[in-house]
Amino acid sequence: MAADIPALLVDLAAESVDVEAILAPLPAVDWLRATPADGWTVGDQVSHLAYFDQAALLSVTDPDRFRAQAAALAGGGDDFPDRIAAQFRHLGGAELLPWFQAARRALLDGYAAADPARRLPWYGPDMGLASSITARLMETWAHAQDIYDALGLDREPTGRLRHVAHIGIGARAYSFAVHGQPLPDAPIRVELAAPDGSQWTWGPADAADRVTGPALGFCLAVTQRRHRDDVGLTVTGPAASAWMAIAQSFAGPAGPGRAPLPGGADPGPA
Repeated sequence: MAADIPALLVDLAAESVDVEAILAPLPAVDWLRATPADGWTVGDQVSHLAYFDQAALLSVTDPDRFRAQAAALAGGGDDFPDRIAAQFRHLGGAELLPWFQAARRALLDGYAAADPARRLPWYGPDMGLASSITARLMETWAHAQDIYDALGLDREPTGRLRHVAHIGIGARAYSFAVHGQPLPDAPIRVELAAPDGSQWTWGPADAADRVTGPALGFCLAVTQRRHRDDVGLTVTGPAASAWMAIAQSFAGPAGPGRAPLPGGADPGPA
């Protein structure tokens, strides 16, 4: 079934509005707050989103130029997200918020005008248009989580978590590949409790290996915003356990993940 590109863009726009709403009232000092990402401030999270929005737009409008720039970045080492954060660390909220807003608007427009059948280059495998949109939504949600955590704010989960979960599941093979591990043959069933009380499922119903629990917890785990032991998931079977030990929904080198929280944690409402 063809992806509903307009619906995906509506959800990406809504996720963008949520981020802007928490950033707009921040005083200058809060842009300098440390986030759970080691060495990164709130401002770094926003410059990361803005920079890679512009990169995503370039992958749509000029894929050859994108490939050249991506190769140059990767040629300097796998730490290029940290290097980009450092490059723009001199900017404050007065510059970062308009940059993010303009980059996101341009990206939404670029996606809307793109051929849905095209393959788009990225820092990992090439993606279809729908996957690229979903990836930007996932990145927006994940980096916003770091901002919420830095500011000590609660966050209400929405149905847009399904996109985050879906791309996390789709990235299972990639998670093993970036760790230099073979993909287990066993199928995995994923059953998640959605924010509205319904259930989201992936994989064969009779699979012995399973991941079950709150959708929020699963999304926090696959975006590496919480340790898998802190998010209320039940993981059954060796293939599922191996996956959840290294799961990552984002492109690039293997992420370091997050340490378990003292005493564990409740991931909040599902």
